[in-house]
Amino acid sequence: MAGMKDQMAMVMKLKKAQKELANEIVEVEAGDGAVVVQISGELKIVSIEFNEEIITENNVSYNELASYVKAAVRDGLKEAQEVAAEKMKPLMGGLSGLGL
Repeated sequence: MAGMKDQMAMVMKLKKAQKELANEIVEVEAGDGAVVVQISGELKIVSIEFNEEIITENNVSYNELASYVKAAVRDGLKEAQEVAAEKMKPLMGGLSGLGL
C-alpha cells in the first residue's frame, strides 16, 4: 500500500501548490503605466487599474486604452503561466504515476 500513500502525498502537494498559486500575483503595465493589470498564478485577473493622470496628459484615446488593456492582460497571462509552470514543475514528474 506504499504506492497509495505516495499518491496521496502527491495529491496533497499538488493541492498545496495550487493554493500557493492563488497568492502569486503578477503585475504588468502598458502604455507607460496608463494601465496596470494584476493576475494571479491561477490565471485570474485580480485587478485592472487606469492612471488617469497619464491618460489625460498623453491624450490617450479609447482605442489606445483598449489596446493597452489587451496588451497588459496578454503579457500578464503569459507571465502568470510561466510562474505557474515553474511552481508546478517539481510536481509534474510524480503525476505520471497517478495516470495524469
